[in-house]
Amino acid sequence: MVWTWDVIRRVIEVLWLINIGFAIWTVFRSRRDIASTWAWLLVLTVFPVVGFIIYLIFGRQLSQDDIFTMRAEDQRVQEHFLKKQHRLINKHRLLPAAVKHTKDRMMVQALLNNSESLITFDNQVELFTDGHVKFAHLIDDLNHAQSMISLEYYTFYDDGLGKRVLQALEKAASRGVKVRVLYDASGSRGTKPSFFAHLRELGGDAQPFVSAPAHWFMTPRMNYHLHRKLVIIDHQVGYIGGFNIGDQYLGLAPKFGYWRDTHLRVAGQAAQIMEVRFAMDWNTSCRLSKLPKMNLDHTLGSFTIKRPTSEDMQRHEFVPMQIVSSGPDNQRFAIRRGYENLISRATQYVYIQTPYLIPEPSVLEALIIAAHSGVDVRVMIPCKPDHPFVYRATEYYAKYLVNNGVKVYKYDHGFIHAKTMVADGTLASVGSANMDYRSFSLNFEVNAFTYSHDLAERLRDAFEQDLQQSTRLTPEYFDQQTKWHQFKEYFSRLLSPIL
Repeated sequence: MVWTWDVIRRVIEVLWLINIGFAIWTVFRSRRDIASTWAWLLVLTVFPVVGFIIYLIFGRQLSQDDIFTMRAEDQRVQEHFLKKQHRLINKHRLLPAAVKHTKDRMMVQALLNNSESLITFDNQVELFTDGHVKFAHLIDDLNHAQSMISLEYYTFYDDGLGKRVLQALEKAASRGVKVRVLYDASGSRGTKPSFFAHLRELGGDAQPFVSAPAHWFMTPRMNYHLHRKLVIIDHQVGYIGGFNIGDQYLGLAPKFGYWRDTHLRVAGQAAQIMEVRFAMDWNTSCRLSKLPKMNLDHTLGSFTIKRPTSEDMQRHEFVPMQIVSSGPDNQRFAIRRGYENLISRATQYVYIQTPYLIPEPSVLEALIIAAHSGVDVRVMIPCKPDHPFVYRATEYYAKYLVNNGVKVYKYDHGFIHAKTMVADGTLASVGSANMDYRSFSLNFEVNAFTYSHDLAERLRDAFEQDLQQSTRLTPEYFDQQTKWHQFKEYFSRLLSPIL
């Protein structure tokens, strides 16, 4: 064959058609939402061959075996608790007694009905916004643990802070405390299994989350990660929020500077709900690691819904709370719908902090409707990127919100990683879920939704303190951007559903 330009052109056309055919087959053989489907088709057709490599790493979904195991664990909890909670709430009118405002009670019912998120009442909460303070308290609690420690993090780095936390876990295991560590292999990149070898020698257990493939170089996956951050100690104390374990979360990484995050320490029944969440994640992952499962029957059997007394409800530290989980193992989108519900019920203000602002259309419209309705809607984002495409998409949506009446601020004092939402002096959410597609659909997340005037005011005060070190973004700010900068924002926005 003589390779003329005409022949080469025809070969390229044939290969291009084959590429498009494979792209369509690859994307449509998995169930996805429309936005994700079109985003992946764009990647696979615009970037032949390279696009398929990107898809192999970022686009592959969990196996049906993994999803079935997760759903089976969830079902056990639902069957055990859900009917009992509904019966107690109706019989004793617990919600009107413990949750003052009607709109707050409607929020509780929505989360209970949509995601089986039980409400607990008698919880005492400490709020942390600085990593040094948070980890000092956590390590002190680990050092005083007597029976069990369950620790679950997206990132557990082998660095200074990671070694300090591991040392506390090893000391606990050496005195007979049952220690379990669950981590995400991708989020903890660089941390080898041997990092936990001595902990295992002392009787503790550690394993990566089920989404980690047995052979990363053969079957890589960059989605469907354990993004939760939970610690449960002695069935009584729980930690939930945005901090991971690593020196950068203490503000020791020059790239980020000061690290601003939000975490809660919860003493009360909500800690037991966190323990159930951990147990389900642990048992699902045991299918691959062959480690012993946790006895959920014991955990569930020891839990009863306590009825709060009138004296309980008069205390400032009395915090009704729901622990809400979401992930790609179901289509309830519990945290996203919780965010939408919280925004839509606000009548005075909504303050949001998120490192990634790539909201789905329903959340985006809820923010704009609230702002147009006279609600003081404020969103705070970082002043610097940790992922270039993600940050450019964040800038695009920030501009869109600013042009539609939402007040957007960039935090100038380092990097803000907090995932918080507070509204109207009672409603609040603190957890691991960002305001983006990844948290809503692709990763496993957990948030605490709370109904407390005292805690909501503390979160509002923290937001307003951060405003003093932030810059409000205006239409003029975005007009000054170069055409190239604006192009990167628009292009990144097209990839939003897969970022």
